[in-house]
Amino acid sequence: MTTARVTALRGTKGNRHLMGPARGCTIESLDNGLRLMRLFLTHDALTVSEAAELLSIGRSTAHRVLSTLEGRGFAVREASGRGYSAGPELVRLGRPAGFGAPLREQVGAVLEDAVRRTGETVLSTALIGDQVVVTDGRESCHPVRVVLERGGTSPAHATAGGKLLLCRMTDEQIRALYPRERLDAATSRTLASRPELLAELDRIRERGYAVSRGESVQGMHAVAVPLTGSAWRDRLALAACAPAGRGDEAALERRAGELLRSAALLGARG
Repeated sequence: MTTARVTALRGTKGNRHLMGPARGCTIESLDNGLRLMRLFLTHDALTVSEAAELLSIGRSTAHRVLSTLEGRGFAVREASGRGYSAGPELVRLGRPAGFGAPLREQVGAVLEDAVRRTGETVLSTALIGDQVVVTDGRESCHPVRVVLERGGTSPAHATAGGKLLLCRMTDEQIRALYPRERLDAATSRTLASRPELLAELDRIRERGYAVSRGESVQGMHAVAVPLTGSAWRDRLALAACAPAGRGDEAALERRAGELLRSAALLGARG
């Protein structure tokens, strides 16, 4: 965490609206827990000392609050053991990006460019827990094409967009999100275990894009790249989906580059 980010939050301590009701009307331990959960909206990770400083509470109190949140799935411990990140329960409560009007308009321009470049159905997807939701998209003009389903959900580990978003989480967050070794299968090609998923996410981080070859829907191949968002609650993936006959390895790799060029428009417009 940078010093600038800490300073920005310190400035909110005297703001009654941000802090909530007067102390006499609150349950202090609950208030500490709620305030700490809110910090995860702007911080990818927090140590006990950072949480204590930002909330103006003792380190022992901050440790107890974080441990309680961890026990209920609202926080997960980092691999280093020094800090905590948002847990799966907190992720499920967060409204995914892509549904607000201003961003939706900007993403719409990206989708128009992406469908023109790829010639295939393109989607923007957000992560809610272990599911991805289609926030928007554009359909291909091909007679045989993938049909767009806005608001549709799929298992994240079975889709290109879902795996792309999962790879931007820590291994600890993935283990909390998938507590069982075996994963539910959408098709015979879906990743079958958590170790397989973790290995696949490592490959995606190295490659810069994710693919799904009949893993969510038999006969559909897809590729996805990052679209926007530096923190978990505002991350989106941009995906292109096509029938398997138009989705060989060369086509998927080529579309990944095309999607990256389209995704770059979002930053240019900002």
